[in-house]
Amino acid sequence: MREAMEYDVVIVGAGPAGLSAAIRLKQCDVDLRVCVLEKGSEVGAHILSGAVVDPRALDELIPDWRARDCPLAAVPVTDNRHWFLTRRGKFALPHWLTPGWMHNKGAYTGSLGNLCRWMAAQAEELGVEIFPGFAAAEVLYDDAGAVRGVATGDMGVGRDGEPRNDYQPGMELHARYTLFAEGARGHLSKQVIARYALDANSAPQVYGLGIKELWDIPQAKHQPGLVIHTQGWPLTDAYGGGFLYHQADGQVALGFVVGLGYRNPHLSPFGEFQRWKHHPEIRAFFEGGKRVSYGARVINEGGWQSVPKLVFPGGALVGCAAGFVNVPRIKGSHTAMKSGILAAEAVAQVLDAGRGGDTLETYDTALRSSWVSTELAMVSNVQPLLARFGALLGTALAGVEMWMRTLGIGLPYTLAHPSDRKLHKASRSKPISYPAPDGVISFDRLSSVFVSNTNHEEDQPAHLRLADPAVPVAHNLPLYDEPAQRYCPAGVYEVTGKEEGSPRFVINAQNCLHCKTCDIKDPAGNITWVAPEGGGGPNYPNM
Repeated sequence: MREAMEYDVVIVGAGPAGLSAAIRLKQCDVDLRVCVLEKGSEVGAHILSGAVVDPRALDELIPDWRARDCPLAAVPVTDNRHWFLTRRGKFALPHWLTPGWMHNKGAYTGSLGNLCRWMAAQAEELGVEIFPGFAAAEVLYDDAGAVRGVATGDMGVGRDGEPRNDYQPGMELHARYTLFAEGARGHLSKQVIARYALDANSAPQVYGLGIKELWDIPQAKHQPGLVIHTQGWPLTDAYGGGFLYHQADGQVALGFVVGLGYRNPHLSPFGEFQRWKHHPEIRAFFEGGKRVSYGARVINEGGWQSVPKLVFPGGALVGCAAGFVNVPRIKGSHTAMKSGILAAEAVAQVLDAGRGGDTLETYDTALRSSWVSTELAMVSNVQPLLARFGALLGTALAGVEMWMRTLGIGLPYTLAHPSDRKLHKASRSKPISYPAPDGVISFDRLSSVFVSNTNHEEDQPAHLRLADPAVPVAHNLPLYDEPAQRYCPAGVYEVTGKEEGSPRFVINAQNCLHCKTCDIKDPAGNITWVAPEGGGGPNYPNM
């Protein structure tokens, strides 16, 4: 029998959106009972982003954040560059080719995880209850079909599904409203989207996989506030690019994003990232330094046309659970935070009127008439143009489209997205040979997982579930050479026994970074990611 706790509002996820909602709720009414559940071992443990943050929403939420020792304030962007890479050189994209809102003026670069840790402290000062290490595992519904809250996962369940000696049942958290702020491809958000057909009138969501490393570099090479984005080499059959941000304390964040709409099953996003680091214009910034952390996470890239209906009886979607990333700006934290603010204001208003468990139409309306809508509509055709026409022509067309919309014209329609899941057959695709890692600039996946501080209780049910265990070997292997071996940035999936003629699909779930790529890219849609035991997964410092 599970115990239950009662709240006015339960928020699933202590990222920028969830914490913004929690803070705004308490700002609206300090007496509201607000709870935030976080599956990571601490707030920020699972947060991974570049990050260059537009402070617009943070200015609205906490106007004096710069004077409150917020870690984000340490490094304003001082120099913004955009490069198109060839195999050995680069072409710098002049600023005048892009609208002014693309230039990162007034933005800050730093650790989004540390920003969330700081925001959590602000929320707790206001009386918000935050429970890290507790993964929301189940959505609860009342007799009328409205969301009633969530239940945390049971602890101490063995791999065989039976309780161990340390078994503890999960806790039910009941709420008048539940906000889902799980980030991109949230597993409970997927369920409520499907149950209430929230995406019936929106385009399918599409994603990119972002892979990141954090390096300590020699002080002589450090240029605080320098922001570089790259397109072009090494990608040929996929859209995406790299980033390199000089942040506080002699550190540089570097990473690579690959759109998951790529068609060649031989492509490895991790391998492309390692190749990119060897480009002479890139390695010059961090060569002689030391890699200190690694991680990966999918990013919503569908844009405004892929945002589903945000509300349903008893709750709402906020942040990347719905998908508010501005793809060309490579930013989503500010829009996610604004969605949390608007959801909180709508919740506070109806709670004050004595309501609960109904549909928060005022939130959906408010967001669609806010600056989030204006900003995302401005760039709604960028990602589809890149996906259709590639890096060179797609970038040129996207630039024209952004300028036209900035000038109040633009295409009279919104382009659709091709599916992320579709792959060409391996036999018809060009093999890709990735250089062996040198252990200095480039690395293998297992040593990378080691510096992500990933840990899972090994004696627990697998949180990576196959709808049909036969599919990887019987279907994916002959058609696509089982792409899970390559698209996973953590080496979770292997095919063993091929040489002996008895291939077997192996899942190393303890390596999982919770990036959600497998839940998206498996060509048969056969893999489902669910929350493991609370506290499991990566423990990112300063990411």
